[in-house]
Amino acid sequence: MYSITINGNQTLKTNLNASGKEFEGTLNDALVKGNFEKINPYQYHFLMNGKSYNIDLIKLNAEEKTMVVKINSVKFNLQLKDKYDELLHTLGLDNLATKKINEIKAPMPGMVLNILVKEGDTVNKGDALIVLEAMKMENILKSPCDGTIKKIAINKGTAVEKNQILIQF
Repeated sequence: MYSITINGNQTLKTNLNASGKEFEGTLNDALVKGNFEKINPYQYHFLMNGKSYNIDLIKLNAEEKTMVVKINSVKFNLQLKDKYDELLHTLGLDNLATKKINEIKAPMPGMVLNILVKEGDTVNKGDALIVLEAMKMENILKSPCDGTIKKIAINKGTAVEKNQILIQF
């Protein structure tokens, strides 16, 4: 059994048959069934309830089990869960795999060119935090998680060593 959440609100629950090309399930409690063909690693063709859909894989994050697809030229964000994900969620163990990140350390020796946040700022995963010059290249250090900046341990123009703490969440 697979559960696919579409754009955060619609859910497709489905089973694949042994050949892996036919499926049957429910989409928002309505029965759906059909089959699909893999055209290439990034394109599929679906027939669902007699309607044809062309699907292009835009982005895949296997670790987080998310993907962005384009279905008949419309983009959708998908979150995938299998029976093991559902079991972990039921048991309340689904958050154990996520590691709490409390600080950002310098990945290499360099010079802090700019600090783009201040203490108390709320940041999202992927937000730019610091510009670090190393080996005559500017490197933008981004937030690895959502959180609030607790402490900035360096100043603009400071030389830092590898693994030196830069920011604490």
